[in-house]
Amino acid sequence: MHWKPLALAAASLFFTWSYAMPQPPVTRPTRANVLKTLDASHPRLILKDADLAKLKQLIRKDPLLKKGVDAMLKRADRYARRHTITRKLRGPRLLHVSRDCMNRMYTLGLAWRLTGEKKYLNAARRNLLAACAFKDWNPSHFLDTAEMSHAVGIGYDWFFHALTEEERKTIRDGLIEHGLKPGLKAYGYSGKPPRWSWWTGSVHNWNQVCNGGLIAGALAIAETEADYAKKIVPAAVRLLPKALVNYAPEGAWMEGPGYWKYATDYTVYALASLETALGTDFGLGKMKGVSETGWYPIYMTGPTGLPFNFADAGKKNRPRGSAPCMFWLAKRYNEPAFAADERAMMTKRPGDPFDVIWYVPGGRRPKRPTLDRCYRGRVDVAFFRGSWDDGDALYFAVKAGFNQVNHAHCDVGSFVMDALGVRWAVDLGADDYNLPSYWGRAQESKRWSYYRLSALSHNVPLLNNRNQDVDAVTKVDRFKSTRRRAFAVIDLTSAYKRLAKKVTRGVALIDHRAALVQDEFTLDKPVEVAWGMTTEAKITLDGARATLTQNDKTLHAEILSPEGAVFTKESAEQKPPQATNRGVRRLMIRLAKQEGSVTVAVLLSPAWPKAKTRKHVTVTPISKW
Repeated sequence: MHWKPLALAAASLFFTWSYAMPQPPVTRPTRANVLKTLDASHPRLILKDADLAKLKQLIRKDPLLKKGVDAMLKRADRYARRHTITRKLRGPRLLHVSRDCMNRMYTLGLAWRLTGEKKYLNAARRNLLAACAFKDWNPSHFLDTAEMSHAVGIGYDWFFHALTEEERKTIRDGLIEHGLKPGLKAYGYSGKPPRWSWWTGSVHNWNQVCNGGLIAGALAIAETEADYAKKIVPAAVRLLPKALVNYAPEGAWMEGPGYWKYATDYTVYALASLETALGTDFGLGKMKGVSETGWYPIYMTGPTGLPFNFADAGKKNRPRGSAPCMFWLAKRYNEPAFAADERAMMTKRPGDPFDVIWYVPGGRRPKRPTLDRCYRGRVDVAFFRGSWDDGDALYFAVKAGFNQVNHAHCDVGSFVMDALGVRWAVDLGADDYNLPSYWGRAQESKRWSYYRLSALSHNVPLLNNRNQDVDAVTKVDRFKSTRRRAFAVIDLTSAYKRLAKKVTRGVALIDHRAALVQDEFTLDKPVEVAWGMTTEAKITLDGARATLTQNDKTLHAEILSPEGAVFTKESAEQKPPQATNRGVRRLMIRLAKQEGSVTVAVLLSPAWPKAKTRKHVTVTPISKW
């Protein structure tokens, strides 16, 4: 969610390709025509009364939806008892307050519209009036302003008929003063935009959150305060494609799985608000990759339920959470697999209000996805798995990409691996965003000294135990998938250009039952070459072999090249204020003073029940794969 103006000039050189891709046209509304199709009634945002009536009928017939409603009502009861929100900054951010207010408005609003119980109305009213009495919504960190604009806009729209005219005016005035007027300043309607308006040029999640929040706030009061919507909606529709283009060509998202959800949630909020209030999203929903993006979290999640949590994503052992936007995507793009995935999530976790609002019941059988897939985009990711139905199946994912992408770590070439119901190769995830200089971008920035963000913690090659080049740009050069052998090849040279003439990583799955990780180096001068894998498993060393054990399961690691190399183990633990990574280890190979052509090849073989002796794997040059 968090990024500053950073090195956008350098980034734009790499990003140009996606803007150049042919895209369906987006119709840009004008101030003169944008509100011609406005639904002047309330509520008009996200869930209209006609859709609410259909939802009530479905609740009576669908046990899973009823379970979600019950969980949502319990949450609403807690919100009804909770103290009213107050303006408290955490570091530079008000985000925890604005997001809390948004959660309250949707939860209390849905509970009230389903039950009519006044405790939900009264709690929402208190919080709306409190938010509008704040001195500001912290525009210097505009995510706060945008999320609060969204929250107050929804509250005003959904509770409109239960509010007095005096209360409506108070809420409108607060929304305008704290949300919409700062939005107009950011868009440049009041002269030179302030420094904090940098997000208007962003290509990542800030774009969807800020523009989407302002859309909801402006449309909520558009029949009485039309001039704000006439300015804000056209500006937001003009800017949103800068971010939405990054779903192209197949629906991947460069910021990792956690920010896929955040960005896609707000993409959906924006599109849904436009559609319900104006009857059109102006073609934004037809941009390449948006219709397919629901597949991305499905492939991103291993049989353990853990995602490939690269970049500033969730912690290493945190399962992928629900994503109710999958229901909206399923409806909009007629893809039952997206809905089936979210229904499965609903069986495990309490329902989000959006799981109720956008719920899609079972019906048409979803198509079975391929076992392996390579996603292209600003961050290429290749996924391989042995089965979609076996929780013990082998799963392997490897990434390429650009180390300056929003929220990126020094991790091009990194991988994760599941097998036997265990995650063996892990990504530690993000550290504390409030660490000093966490958002620095230059090679020497303190950001890259934090262990979790540096190459030293990731499953990547290391040269002289140094970080990767932070401006490295890489992609998956070759990808092939057959049942007997699937592989991906990544040219990593730009990540090590100060120390190597050429670096290539190839990963291959043998019968989808073992994984080969092979690195090839061309070195002009002597350097230490290291291979590393981060794991929570216990490691037992035996020269060129190592045995990893976890949850009574076993993984064998074997060095196939170079001859004479041996495994070692190191601790990944760190001292506060960094995350301590307690109990995490590194399986390592360290080769001193390497020069010329060097190949490091490691075979990772799960100890499958009743499996035959592992077959011999011959090391062949990656160029011949």
